[in-house]
Amino acid sequence: MFVNGEAMSGGPLNMHLRDAVCRGPRATAARYRFYSVRDEFPGLHPVPVGGVSVPGELYEVSYAVLRGRLLPAEPPELELGIIELDDGTGSLAMRMRADALAAPGVSDISEAGGWLRYTGQEQR
Repeated sequence: MFVNGEAMSGGPLNMHLRDAVCRGPRATAARYRFYSVRDEFPGLHPVPVGGVSVPGELYEVSYAVLRGRLLPAEPPELELGIIELDDGTGSLAMRMRADALAAPGVSDISEAGGWLRYTGQEQR
């Protein structure tokens, strides 16, 4: 599972991944736009052109952790999907729902360099 927001190491939602194995920092392929939703959480959305690579972390997550802890903590603007990583492999990740892109409080932060840099938490 690729995470790119508050579930990353040191984040307030990382507790939901306490039984998962962190495989380290990773990044998406440059095929996504990255959004802030009310400055509360980020979301990825695939685009055919103009995408960026988004930094995050990769976790080995059991179905029980995914179903029982991680997914119930996710906001309704996100949905579980598959993304492409920078090495061409795929991973589960939470993605922005297409119908949430135009919602109030959603802004494109693709050029910010990731959620931690955008929120000023880069040195957790």
